[in-house]
Amino acid sequence: MSQTTTICFANNKGGSGKSTTCCNVGYSMALQGKKVLLIDGDMQMNLTLSFFDDETALELAKNGKNLYNAIKDERDLTPFVLSTPYEGLDLIPSSTLMSGIEFELFTKWQRELILRQGLKKIKQSGQYDYILIDAPPTLGCWVMNIMCASDYLIIPVEASPWGLFGIANMFEFYEQVQRLSPDLRLLGILVTKVNERKNYFKQTMETLGTLDDVPVFPTYIRTDSTIEWSQDNSKPVMAYKKSSRAAQEYFQLAKEVIQHADR
Repeated sequence: MSQTTTICFANNKGGSGKSTTCCNVGYSMALQGKKVLLIDGDMQMNLTLSFFDDETALELAKNGKNLYNAIKDERDLTPFVLSTPYEGLDLIPSSTLMSGIEFELFTKWQRELILRQGLKKIKQSGQYDYILIDAPPTLGCWVMNIMCASDYLIIPVEASPWGLFGIANMFEFYEQVQRLSPDLRLLGILVTKVNERKNYFKQTMETLGTLDDVPVFPTYIRTDSTIEWSQDNSKPVMAYKKSSRAAQEYFQLAKEVIQHADR
């Protein structure tokens, strides 16, 4: 029985590339022979839409077989797992009702640990090598749930003038979560939406380099229109256009994630 490693992608700033990274790292892991479960924790459903068209995603949001209903009723997550069109890659879809998850959690006992408990049977089964969780761009009880259920945290940041805005709040929140879940570790910061010709990228890397004990992935993700086209077609970028620059970068990133998480 293999040990399952859980990794969450979180940043309190929107537009950092969390869902895109979660989707493409998960798919690239599956291509490398890993069995992966993706969990869409965001009401925007971008991770779900990365694998299913709009009509299918909305039906999943309505029919009850989604993460919102599992968490609301404090259920084991096993029955909520769906197969994606790709071998070795499964998904627990989100719902637009996730916008009310903080209200649902408010009165629950040990509310910060409900997702961890819901994943217990799946992790004990050893069915998956990795569970990857996409978190919403907030810092509340639900994101605390996601981080408490994880072994590692990856923080995607955008190489833009405002990309690092609020990163101190993110680190402070991470430290708070560690009091509840002391084994949680920061796997690294991933720099996304890079244009190497602009000073924003250089400034971002220089700022990150001044942070003590904060690992930064060597691979960064450059801007590539193929990413948007793949999303428009509800496919991971590697499945949409294997030869694209973005596909190769995400595949390399997945190798780095596996290497560092397996240490």
